[in-house]
Amino acid sequence: MPAPGRQIWLCADDYGISRAVNAGIRELILRGRINATSVMTAAAHVDAEEADALDKLNSGVKRAALGLHVTLTAPFKPLSKGFTPLTHGHFLPLQKMMRAAMTRRLDPDRLVIEVATQAKAFVMAFGRPPDFIDGHQHVHLFPQVRDAVLKVAADAAPNAWVRQCGRARAADRLRIPKELVLDVLSLDFRRKARRLGIATNPAFAGAYDFNRAKDFATIFPRFLSGLPDGGLIMCHPGFVDAELKRLDPLTHQREREFAYFNSDGFPQLLAEHGVALTTPA
Repeated sequence: MPAPGRQIWLCADDYGISRAVNAGIRELILRGRINATSVMTAAAHVDAEEADALDKLNSGVKRAALGLHVTLTAPFKPLSKGFTPLTHGHFLPLQKMMRAAMTRRLDPDRLVIEVATQAKAFVMAFGRPPDFIDGHQHVHLFPQVRDAVLKVAADAAPNAWVRQCGRARAADRLRIPKELVLDVLSLDFRRKARRLGIATNPAFAGAYDFNRAKDFATIFPRFLSGLPDGGLIMCHPGFVDAELKRLDPLTHQREREFAYFNSDGFPQLLAEHGVALTTPA
């Protein structure tokens, strides 16, 4: 097998969405199977106990980068007062939120306040700013939202990098429409980040059709194709509980992802591709 020539980030999204998901993510960090997770401070399960259990994994040797997963879509609620628009006290559903952002009907000041409030909640939970910032359902890439996220990153977490979701140049471009949308949205996001001197990951992978995919082991290898050194792959491993079923349609696919990353085949695949997980600094 070739010696590792590329070091990448494998980031588990949605820490905080449920205790079962949290437990799965922590187990993979402990086993060295993932090296980053992004935390939903707007979710209910980032209490002191869950935050401490995650933070303790980095005591001594740092095992994982911890990021802020900016959350601005239903069924979650804002942490700040006065955020608009809402539906029955909750953020708008994803498609409505995207339309509102594209037509610039969001309140820029309220966006900054909400993102800053979620960032402050991260600092309160972990005692320091996040290592990186991204967005639940990629909302941080949307017009107006990206300006608020980048402003908060520059002001509250100047040493953090932010996730852009454009694929590597060598990636197969004829894939699912979602990947094409992320490529386009990331163009302006990267430009704005560069102007502010904010670092971004060089490439992104991990998007796939959650509804159709059954065998994650056959999907994951393509994420490594063309991914450069420092590239990032998002994932959603975890276990299923009643709270997750209440909040998110992505349920049993999380257990399939967990099983794959927890298997002997996963580190073997990385070795065959000459890839290793970056050691968080």
